[in-house]
Amino acid sequence: MNLLEGKVAIVTGAARGIGEGIALKFAEHGASVAFTYVSDSSAEKAAVLEKKLAGTGVKAKAYKSNAGDFSQCETFVNDVLKEFGTVDICVNNAGISKDNLLLRMTPEQWNDVIQVNLNSVFYMTKQVIRPMMKAKSGSIINMSSIIGEIGNAGQSSYAASKAGIIGFTKSVAKELGSRQVRCNAIAPGFVETDMTSYLKDGEGAEKYKAGIPLGKFASPEDIANTALFLASGLSSYITGQTISVCGGLNI
Repeated sequence: MNLLEGKVAIVTGAARGIGEGIALKFAEHGASVAFTYVSDSSAEKAAVLEKKLAGTGVKAKAYKSNAGDFSQCETFVNDVLKEFGTVDICVNNAGISKDNLLLRMTPEQWNDVIQVNLNSVFYMTKQVIRPMMKAKSGSIINMSSIIGEIGNAGQSSYAASKAGIIGFTKSVAKELGSRQVRCNAIAPGFVETDMTSYLKDGEGAEKYKAGIPLGKFASPEDIANTALFLASGLSSYITGQTISVCGGLNI
């Protein structure tokens, strides 16, 4: 059963990790996928992903675009509308971390994280809501984090950006509900990706796992399955919510 047959999805920051997993899951369920990557070093991975997605029989295209730049978001969404005709689903996944204790954190480090993680969600959402409101249909999925819910020492900027996404998500859900446009957030816990490879081995890994009731880290597919649910008609009466995919870590 293809849950997203005929839909067009945007996924930002999809050249690897969670974003890649979501793009593949959406394509597997029949959605055409337009996705972004930001650096030249990711171009090769993006090209490989584009080919993989197209191999499932859907339309797919990679765009080099910085979600933390308003004008680039505007150009990107306009290009997608020209190429694909519409946007039914938008996953705001692009994100970075520049962890540091508050005493040592520079304004530049703070601003970079807020710009990429939080401002990007505003920039992209602002662009996609027009076609969605016109169609009286759409699903916006914002990638928050368990850190945005519980905080973490050394991650004040990351926590602030991810908590901001939760408040933004609720507000957008209230604004757009009358147009049948839904907006939800996903708050992953520890996920096995390139970004968190340092967590996988040794005593540190066991320490983190000890605090997770399910006793293991998430896979990108665990997050992608939740995104699929939120993108599809299975969640047609769900909006303004934050779903924690954290193995119970936030209990």
